[in-house]
Amino acid sequence: MRFVRKLMIGLAALAAVPLMAQGPAVAPPAKKVAAPAPPAVKTAAAPVALDRADLEAWLDGYLPYALERARIPGAVVVVVKDGQVVLEKGYGFADVAKRAPVLPETTLFRPGSVSKLFTWTAVMQQVEAGKLDLDKDVNAYLDFKIPPYQGKPITLRNIMTHTAGFQESVRYLISSDPKAVMTLKKQMPLALPDRVFAPGTTPAYSNYATALAGYIVERVSGEDFDSYIEKHIFTPLGMAHSSFRQPLPAALVPHMSKGYPNVTQKAEPFEIVIPAPAGSLSASGADMGKFMIAHLNDGAGLLKPETTAMMHNYKAPGVGPLNSMALGFYEQWVNGHRAIAHGGDTVWFHSYLWLVPDADIGVYISMNSPGQAGDAGAVRSALFHKFADRYLPGTEKPGTVDAKTAAAHAQLMVGHYVSSRGSFTNFFSLFGLLGQAQIGLTEDGKISLPALDGLGAGARDWVEVAPFVWRDTGTGERLAAEVKDGRVTRWSLDAGSPFMVFEPAPAGTNAAWLNPALVFALGIVLLAALAWPVRALVRRSFKADFALEGKARRAYRLSRLFAWLVLGALAGWIGLIMAFSADIGSIGGPLDWLIHLLRILTPLATIGLLITAVWHLGQSIKGKRRWTMKLGAVLLVLAALPLVWVTLAFHLYGFNMVY
Repeated sequence: MRFVRKLMIGLAALAAVPLMAQGPAVAPPAKKVAAPAPPAVKTAAAPVALDRADLEAWLDGYLPYALERARIPGAVVVVVKDGQVVLEKGYGFADVAKRAPVLPETTLFRPGSVSKLFTWTAVMQQVEAGKLDLDKDVNAYLDFKIPPYQGKPITLRNIMTHTAGFQESVRYLISSDPKAVMTLKKQMPLALPDRVFAPGTTPAYSNYATALAGYIVERVSGEDFDSYIEKHIFTPLGMAHSSFRQPLPAALVPHMSKGYPNVTQKAEPFEIVIPAPAGSLSASGADMGKFMIAHLNDGAGLLKPETTAMMHNYKAPGVGPLNSMALGFYEQWVNGHRAIAHGGDTVWFHSYLWLVPDADIGVYISMNSPGQAGDAGAVRSALFHKFADRYLPGTEKPGTVDAKTAAAHAQLMVGHYVSSRGSFTNFFSLFGLLGQAQIGLTEDGKISLPALDGLGAGARDWVEVAPFVWRDTGTGERLAAEVKDGRVTRWSLDAGSPFMVFEPAPAGTNAAWLNPALVFALGIVLLAALAWPVRALVRRSFKADFALEGKARRAYRLSRLFAWLVLGALAGWIGLIMAFSADIGSIGGPLDWLIHLLRILTPLATIGLLITAVWHLGQSIKGKRRWTMKLGAVLLVLAALPLVWVTLAFHLYGFNMVY
């Protein structure tokens, strides 16, 4: 369930006011491109000199303990500055059973979505070549059609800023089965998800959209995607230990790190990332260092300086002062420095890459396990912030909001919210109900986000520093909300604001009432189902007759039969969630039979329960039965209502297999 929770809340929302597309900020060719102004005034303190000796000592003091504490077997870290590698170092094991160490020059890790930076670089190469236009309808480059949404097409600029409007797509995502690999030509029309937001309005992360960009590169270049990346990125940079190919080329297989649930468990199979341009890269730390140096050096070997500036300096609209998307990279402001970055997570590998152009610094970390309780996220977050505090320090001068206003604003934020990165038109929307983000209040009246606390290294302390802008005193990360007519319309926080926003959960699907209603409903259904055979046994023991006859008896028995069918459907959904949580690939084909069965059984069971429960209630009233039987019948009708509502509202029916 941890992976599902992160997938759905992130680790899902509409903007209150549509955001207009913003043109690229193109800097002239120069040694270093200019960055946008920082969001807050910073006063730099004297940094520690970033040299190999100090950096290695600092990392050696932090990372081994952090990995051991998190039960992560191994990691690789690379830091570059001024066009040179400051340090590239492996920690722990690439293969625990063989006690094989992580070798930064040759050991391959899976950077996950950091792979997208290579896809975006390829797109910009084709823009530079005049074969692609960032603001043209992408249908001009495709051999199938993506329907318009609200009359508007999508563009590559939408795709590169995660504002194409696609809902989450999970079916063709990750698998442990090598047979899951398919060509982009086959996958793109097959896996096309619904669009749920108007293009350019709402950040909503999309692996499908990135794979679509890779397919477009494939079509306009005339080269298959894997070959294109090898020829136009790997070879120019000398990245000899990198590949997007799946399974890996034979020569690289001996260098591949194993992936683990944690250090105490056995290694897992090589993951197949089905939308390959979105995350299939395998690369050594040293090779990732070469990629960082190229981008920091105005794209040297990959792009012209003006194209690199266009890519790095673009700033998409976002939520208030929070981080937003560049073209493909996303902002991560820290201590007054604008980093452009990308994170990446497969099931077993967890990575992050940061570039700080104004300091000519790049940092990359990849780990071969999520660790205990998903602690890899906290490890990399702490690495970034502590690194910045040591080598890129700044003195924060946050503003203040008076206590009365702060308390009122915090109270206004309380509630349940859905993430724009989610599913909305298929049965996977059920996971959104299970993972709704909730904002509450601490004892001293500050906002609290328990579900997101695990993504940071320490406890969060959100202090309002400007109207509807909060700052975490530990990391400096901000949370901001947009408010209209005294109501919160959407909010986000720095770590996710470039690609994900949250809006208030609609009344009809708000977990605040719906989850308790479901608990009540399922409790009543369980009691009704169990009481049926128990009462039969009691009557048999005492040789008593059943008081109901004719239609009344049929109504009673059918209502209990459908109660058991509801419990059967519930067991099926729980089984599906458990299977998906254990192996995300299982939902991409092996469990199709169960998905089809559940989407037939669930509406049959819930609607059948409601009809028969109402019939049973009518017969109880007509037959003037005891008040206890009437009460039981009423409760069963009340239990059936939220079950039917969830079935319909969360699309637990139908036969569409795109989800």
